[in-house]
Amino acid sequence: MLKVSLSQHCLGLIAAVLLCLSSASADENRVDLKLVLAVDASGSVDQQEFALQMGGIAAAFRDPAVREAIRSGPKKRIAVNVTVWAQHEVPKDSTGWSVLATDSDIERFAAMVGAFPRRVNGGTGMGSGLAAALHAIESSGIEAPREIVDISGDGAESPARDYVVMMPQARQMASARGVVVNGLAILGETGVDQWYRRNVLVGQGSFMIVAQDYDDFAEAMRRKLLREINHDARLSYLR
Repeated sequence: MLKVSLSQHCLGLIAAVLLCLSSASADENRVDLKLVLAVDASGSVDQQEFALQMGGIAAAFRDPAVREAIRSGPKKRIAVNVTVWAQHEVPKDSTGWSVLATDSDIERFAAMVGAFPRRVNGGTGMGSGLAAALHAIESSGIEAPREIVDISGDGAESPARDYVVMMPQARQMASARGVVVNGLAILGETGVDQWYRRNVLVGQGSFMIVAQDYDDFAEAMRRKLLREINHDARLSYLR
């Protein structure tokens, strides 16, 4: 009887440990926000400008206020993916997903993004870029109450050469999935900010921020991230 009782006790302990491990594993896949940064690498963006975008994202995530915002929600972590897009027919590139909670997580992500190579080029296939970002959100295996795609670029979408997903269809996809789409328009091409307002934004609370040029991108990205990430709306995202 003693052996049976000990065996049952051991089995109970093992089951409890496995349950705790399973719960901990499941909790790791829950974050406060899933965010895809969809970055323009079309022909209007030269190599230096691409580097300024990626370096600007890295610098923005290293900002102390952004780090505070990342830990402002109940889970105190977010998941981020950088998707690089160009011409509709060109495969998109991606960093994959990173869950950011600690300063070490954030620094590893910033270093990866800052050194990320450019492997795509061509026309401005924004619609297929947004569609790729939505697919990344759906296939992430990560759970979050908020899902956002941020599209940055310096021009309007190029006409399609064949049947592809353009911005009107991609925006409908985002709306149907409850994904908010924000914009970061880099001024240069005439009227790009107005085009973004009309053709990019999706969902309640969606917004656009303007970068005066590529040198201004890092600060514009910092302000945008603070507004998107902060769980507590009382925190100032304009400081």
